[in-house]
Amino acid sequence: MATGSVGLPEKAKEDPLRLVECVPNFSEGRDRAVIDAITAEISAVAGVELLDVDAGADTNRTVVTFVGSPEAASDAAFHAIVKAGELIDMESHTGAHPRMGATDVCPFVPVTGVTMEECAELARDLATRVGNELGVPVYLYEHAATDGRRSLADARRGEYEGLADRTDPPDFGPRSNPRSGATAIGAREFLIAYNVNLNTKDRRLAHQVAQAVRELGTPQRDENGKLVKNDSGKTVFTPGRFQECKAVGWYLEEYGRSQVSINLTDFHVTSMHAVFDACREEAALRGMRVTGSEIVGLIPLAALLAAGDHYLRRQGKTTGVTERERIHAAVLSLGLSELAPFDPAEKVVEYRYGSGDVDLINLSVDGFLDEVSSDSPAPGGGSVSALCGALSGSLTAMVAALSHDKKGWEDRQEQMVALGEEAQQLKDWFTAAIDRDTAAFNAVMAAIRMPKKTEDDLATRTEAMIKANLAAAIVPLEVMENAVSALKLAHTAAADGNPNSVSDAGVAGICALAAAQGASLNVRINLPQLEPAAGGDLMKRHDAALEAAQQLAADVQRAVDTALDQD
Repeated sequence: MATGSVGLPEKAKEDPLRLVECVPNFSEGRDRAVIDAITAEISAVAGVELLDVDAGADTNRTVVTFVGSPEAASDAAFHAIVKAGELIDMESHTGAHPRMGATDVCPFVPVTGVTMEECAELARDLATRVGNELGVPVYLYEHAATDGRRSLADARRGEYEGLADRTDPPDFGPRSNPRSGATAIGAREFLIAYNVNLNTKDRRLAHQVAQAVRELGTPQRDENGKLVKNDSGKTVFTPGRFQECKAVGWYLEEYGRSQVSINLTDFHVTSMHAVFDACREEAALRGMRVTGSEIVGLIPLAALLAAGDHYLRRQGKTTGVTERERIHAAVLSLGLSELAPFDPAEKVVEYRYGSGDVDLINLSVDGFLDEVSSDSPAPGGGSVSALCGALSGSLTAMVAALSHDKKGWEDRQEQMVALGEEAQQLKDWFTAAIDRDTAAFNAVMAAIRMPKKTEDDLATRTEAMIKANLAAAIVPLEVMENAVSALKLAHTAAADGNPNSVSDAGVAGICALAAAQGASLNVRINLPQLEPAAGGDLMKRHDAALEAAQQLAADVQRAVDTALDQD
């Protein structure tokens, strides 16, 4: 049961821009004026969007997250580092979090159209600039390190107080800068900063839990209680439970509790929910209880959905539910709102930068209908066709959920979970296409209005017209192809789903066929504007999708009629 392309919002998929995320950490979490001055430097750079500013008083540290083009992100990071060096004096700095500089770390993370190696080069270029122009020692880490992969802990070894005693020279800049300290600049995968809350003030107990779960593990001791050293004089550790997991225990006065402070450096290797469950087990062994957790900064949508699915499965529930419901399950199960309300719109990366200028999907039903019925040419038939596809996916997901919970149908639960998940993914794809179609039409109109006074104007306008007309045809074509997938799912719902809901499966088929037929008209009206070669290729795809949709719609109707006739 193919569902077509799903995942990130369509703006992120289709956007030709190259985007990176930058997450600098500054050693100031108490003075709002200093924090605002630093972030103002970031916001002032064109092509950069400031996403999150997370200040901690006890840690005396602020985690800043922004995205932008590689060039703009590097420029914004440099200006922020300059300002932090002017306003933060490390000689008087104290805080619970490990740190070695006014700008403690500054990693670049690939987001869209940018490779990890490109982020590594971006980090090295910034490090060169910081070292040479600002006279700040810079240590490269993770994928930017030139001597192989180096962990952040290695780069920050000894912290600020130990900089003068370090024998390894920095990668760039002088050996010391008493006021600014040193900075670690790197390129890495998306890091989830995640804290698990404990019902204790005892930092020592929290650190024991951290040692049990982190990759580094617990230092070994001999029978006399002394640390075991290897031949190189380094402490020997017993590895912990998870890879790509770094953790310490600390006490936060503002919350009156200790936490296990965790960095998940690759959530695909070690998930947030796996560590949370392990912390619960390790805390219980030491007479404690996990009371909740918090996410510092932003989190990828996939990590949060994985947690929601994990706990829904443990409860015997289907994961073929809405994205909102899966997120709600994660928030409840992980206790993410214990210390402060958790707002997915503010904390999920894709929700922060994934939305486009058009925002039809957040209108009420009445509002959308009023917008369609106005004298504006968009939204029009293309967006309405996408809406029909979303309604089809919604109905199929409903049938799957009702079938999953049907008594005596336990042998079909796995099939219905898969059906519900794919239907929900298709529903989300079509929902995004509602705005995509209108955005594509608006782009055509914008191209038409471009100036055409000079030859250069005409050339620019012609290029824009070709690009806009192609997008205007491709969006409804993709709606047609995904409508075929929706019809396959509707047929499964009608043939194998709860017979009491077979009429809903039938309506799902009718809506999917309407989506395909409506989108077909929008493809055909845009084809004459395309070059013959491109138009011919799209027409072949169009004809194949329309024929498949019509055949599948007939199959769905026969399955529905068979079920209804049996009654």
